[in-house]
Amino acid sequence: MDFQPNLTTIVDRLAALAQPHRLAVFRLLVVAGPDGRAAGDIAEAVGLPASTLSFHLAHLKRAGLVTALRAGRSLHYAADFAAMRGLVDFLTENCCAGAATGPGPLMANPGDALCALAERNVA
Repeated sequence: MDFQPNLTTIVDRLAALAQPHRLAVFRLLVVAGPDGRAAGDIAEAVGLPASTLSFHLAHLKRAGLVTALRAGRSLHYAADFAAMRGLVDFLTENCCAGAATGPGPLMANPGDALCALAERNVA
């Protein structure tokens, strides 16, 4: 599905990532790949108390950047790679005004390349 988020969605997603703890959590989930991580593992990895982490995960979830799945008694969170792809594609849509003067070859779908790399980066 080729989904291009609207401007309000883009702004909400950028705002959600414009906070150090949320950005760290999102990056951790991107590295974790499609399987994601349990909330307790995330809290330990980023050094946040459970209540603080819960607040930040809820913000990321409302912005559509992460998904949550109940696994027994705990919640398992994963980055939403389609949402990340839409955000990256939006940000790079008109990169360098179409000129091949960027730092490397221009990609037709940079979000696809980033997501493919992140999905391969499963530990």
